[in-house]
Amino acid sequence: MSDTILAVRGVSKTYGSGQRALDAVDLDIRRGEIFALLGPNGAGKTTLISVVCGIVTPSSGTITVGGHDAIADYKPARAMIGLVPQELSVDMFETVMATVRFSRRLFGRSGHDAYLEQLLKDLSLWDKRDAKIMELSGGMKRRVLIAKALSHEPDLLFLDEPTAGVDVSLRRDMWKLIGSLRERGVTIILTTHYIEEAEEMADRVGVINGGKLLLVEEKTALMKKLGKREMDIALTDPMDAVPAELVEWHLTLENDGHTLRYVFDAQAERTGIPSLLRKLAELGIGFKDLETSKSSLEDIFVDLVKTKGVAA
Repeated sequence: MSDTILAVRGVSKTYGSGQRALDAVDLDIRRGEIFALLGPNGAGKTTLISVVCGIVTPSSGTITVGGHDAIADYKPARAMIGLVPQELSVDMFETVMATVRFSRRLFGRSGHDAYLEQLLKDLSLWDKRDAKIMELSGGMKRRVLIAKALSHEPDLLFLDEPTAGVDVSLRRDMWKLIGSLRERGVTIILTTHYIEEAEEMADRVGVINGGKLLLVEEKTALMKKLGKREMDIALTDPMDAVPAELVEWHLTLENDGHTLRYVFDAQAERTGIPSLLRKLAELGIGFKDLETSKSSLEDIFVDLVKTKGVAA
């Protein structure tokens, strides 16, 4: 069995208006991984998901899901996919159980109440199984969307902004749920605005902007490769300006002149720190503390989008 569950090759989408929403996207998703697709509003995240799920027809390119051509062999490909959309898309007057059972049967599955019972229990929805959707809180409605997407036991689950608009405690619950789904062997692709979501859960990260996939990288390797470190030097006496003799280190003054900040590449052969500290001593600049910190995934993401690309 191939390790790749989803293969996207040269997929582009240009709408009738001339807007190019996707531009020759290539992407492989491995079985059992959690993949986070990051990008600002309008970057192409939802369009890419919609194309893979058969909601939007690509202008060019091919998509293969579990060995099935998602366009020519649509039914088996789509049966492998579960989608949790951003927008609530349920009948408000139906009960939770009826909604989930209907979704399961749409894919030709039997009622299989034992599976649905366990699914609703896992999502903390069992006690609400006979409640109408309209009676549920926003967080519970979001859980119903996930139950619908999982009702037919898909191998590949798309979560489009799964925790947008939910409170912090529910967001943490959702993270736990996503982790447990992965343990069961479900492959998960999520789009998110919350960088901490990707940092918390993803195995790999893709960054998309302007319809182009700028980068796909193992999360830890990405942070190691692109993550800058900062060193804050707490000065004994505040400064009005960085001395000209320190120009080669590109320092900035922070904290009303009480802190010198040096940004450096932790992976570089020479970080420049020893020579900087020697120069400070030569100039008689005293300091009382040194503190280093590393970039977050958010810093890396902002840098990537700002530069519209990344060096290999």
